[in-house]
Amino acid sequence: MNEEQNGAGGPEGEAAPEAAAPTAEERLAALEADLAETKDRLLRALAETENVRRRAQREAADAARYAAANFAKDLLSVADNLRRALASVPEGEAQDELTRNLLAGVAATERELLAAFERHGLKRIDPALGDRFDHNLHQAMFEVESPDQAPGSIAQVLQPGYVLHDRLLRPALVGVAKAASGSNEPARAAKR
Repeated sequence: MNEEQNGAGGPEGEAAPEAAAPTAEERLAALEADLAETKDRLLRALAETENVRRRAQREAADAARYAAANFAKDLLSVADNLRRALASVPEGEAQDELTRNLLAGVAATERELLAAFERHGLKRIDPALGDRFDHNLHQAMFEVESPDQAPGSIAQVLQPGYVLHDRLLRPALVGVAKAASGSNEPARAAKR
């Protein structure tokens, strides 16, 4: 009885039916499917690696290009103060030689600083009066009624702005013209 229970002829010891064993063609198809799946995963991994490499190169290039942005922002106030110093002395007023030499030195310093800015991709945004207000480059500080200026144009420049390569560091601070109250300008603008 023991032999029968141990699997010699009992139902537990019977071999699996041969129909369940895969044929060579089925095994080949399964291996080809595994190969195709592995190939797909490999191609996706290679593509992801290439994307990561490109992204890292782009970030490194941006870091090198814009590394001086904070330093440049700090120097903008120096350029502003040099401009204010030159603007504080009225033109044509009687000046002694010492004052003229001092102004010439300040002007030369400002020119050299602005030239250094240009060499490193820092450009001044100095809008002209009457230019159209551009929210990408300008910051409106106030609106002023101006019969001489078209509404939405720059009526006054308070402070120039700067861009580093193509990135805005500081917008130009401007006053924007608006239509005079009681004017027909808004009605004409609405009809367009």
